[in-house]
Amino acid sequence: MSDLITVDISEGVATVTLNRPEAMNALSKALRARLFEIMTALDADDAVRAVVLTGAGTRAFTAGLDLKELGSEAGALGAANAEGADENPVKAIEVCRKPVIGAINGVAITGGFEVALACDVLIASTNARFADTHARVGIFPGWGLSQKLSRMIGISRAKELSFTGNFLDAATAEAWGLVNRVVAPEELLPAAQKLARDMASIDPAMLKAYKALIDEGYAVSFGEGLAIEQRVSSAANSAVTPEEVEARRLSVQARGRSQ
Repeated sequence: MSDLITVDISEGVATVTLNRPEAMNALSKALRARLFEIMTALDADDAVRAVVLTGAGTRAFTAGLDLKELGSEAGALGAANAEGADENPVKAIEVCRKPVIGAINGVAITGGFEVALACDVLIASTNARFADTHARVGIFPGWGLSQKLSRMIGISRAKELSFTGNFLDAATAEAWGLVNRVVAPEELLPAAQKLARDMASIDPAMLKAYKALIDEGYAVSFGEGLAIEQRVSSAANSAVTPEEVEARRLSVQARGRSQ
């Protein structure tokens, strides 16, 4: 049997591929546990500065929980909603303090939609489609979709998707601000990896701290977020020397001229 998840590391970027194409990369218990192991290892690996998460094949990023497994194993659905990151793939992704770019190569359905929303940035193939079928299946989301989706695309659009179970195509997902851009299938991984390399060129400590600052502020009210920013920036910026600022300014200028 092939690996449930494959990992390729190059130029500071780890490409993590959910590798059950015959099952539309469904999130079996074993795959979820393996994802936690891999994301934990990548978080601790200093050679990795950014991550690209995708699915094998062109049909699916992931179709969500493995419904065959759920139907044959008592208590499987409750375990999938558990707090542990070895069962909950969203928490497994959140273990990684480095940027995670979702390269959405096909359908991202229900739990798979939630996994996509756990990524920091989404780039979609023209083959990508998103759907929230929780209501049609008769279960509630437990990995954050009911709260995240409305914050990303607006409450009315989120309700439209969740109350119908209809698919959202890649072009509309881009227009609604769900994904950053849409590219041809053959361009998906190169585009995601290029963006990841751009992120990987930032000082890793700064990158982790900035990601944490944005995520912590996003999880609270606007006023509380501003207070968090003020606290973090006051402490960190006071430790930066004028010489460091000047050196980085020149580097930023040189990079800007080359773009």
